[in-house]
Amino acid sequence: MTASALDLRHFTHDDLPEIRQTLIDVHNEVYAAEMDDEFNQEFPWFVDHWGGHPDFSCVIGYDSAEIVGFAYGAPAKPEREWWREHLEVEPEKSRTFAFSELMVREKWRKTGTAERLTRGLLDGRSEALAVLPLRCCWSM
Repeated sequence: MTASALDLRHFTHDDLPEIRQTLIDVHNEVYAAEMDDEFNQEFPWFVDHWGGHPDFSCVIGYDSAEIVGFAYGAPAKPEREWWREHLEVEPEKSRTFAFSELMVREKWRKTGTAERLTRGLLDGRSEALAVLPLRCCWSM
């Protein structure tokens, strides 16, 4: 299947009970070889954290009835937009969308699916900016 033929379905905070386990199952499949990593074990917490935001938005892609991947996020808290001071010209709109997760199952990688999911999540948003929040740990 081509990415353009995917069925993209949109979900909100109210849908989290319906989609929560699906998100966790896809994550566990994608990171099966790395589930001993503490960050991967905490994924259900992240789903609840982001999904708990009243303006949470999620897109799940389907190839017929089979899930191919998902993308989700929510508006960032206005006082935590530290990057705005580094912009030459600050956008008129004052809100930023935090694009928290993008996951594509192996069979659909390198097919344009990630771009379709990203566009499905971000197109039509009212925020001026989108950011990718990162959490990384460096060991010395």
